[in-house]
Amino acid sequence: MSSELTKRIRLLILDVDGVMTDGRLWFGPDGEIMKAFHVRDGVGIKAVLGAGIEVAIISGRRSAAVERRAMELGIRHVRQGCDNKAQVLRELLAELGVASGDAACVVDDTPDLPMMAIVALPIAVADAHPDVVAAARHVTTAAGGCGAVREACDMLIDGRT
Repeated sequence: MSSELTKRIRLLILDVDGVMTDGRLWFGPDGEIMKAFHVRDGVGIKAVLGAGIEVAIISGRRSAAVERRAMELGIRHVRQGCDNKAQVLRELLAELGVASGDAACVVDDTPDLPMMAIVALPIAVADAHPDVVAAARHVTTAAGGCGAVREACDMLIDGRT
């Protein structure tokens, strides 16, 4: 990965299901009851925040677990229940004053393709849909929910040195 590109990144956008989690949804009689997040992904997120890279979550689903995990990690920009992720991304870029050429995203499935087309560095997790892998500039070796976010964070930090 070009260090010139990674040095420019000021905003990292994360999908949740299939990226921050393994993509499985756990339902009880009252609806979704839990999500499992990888602890190393959290360490990576804190590291990029510490390096001055803003982190945002854009997810198609709504989950109280995501709100709590984001708060734990210091992620201030959380957008859930998004039908049009690309529009939400454009609004977030404008709100933060970040150019699309200074943004990266980590995604896993075809609803994320429009977001991938906007950012300079679209990253697919290892087990992403084939169309997402084809559209990515980088593919992690780790699967979603299994350290892929940490891998992307490490790449961004390593590219700054």
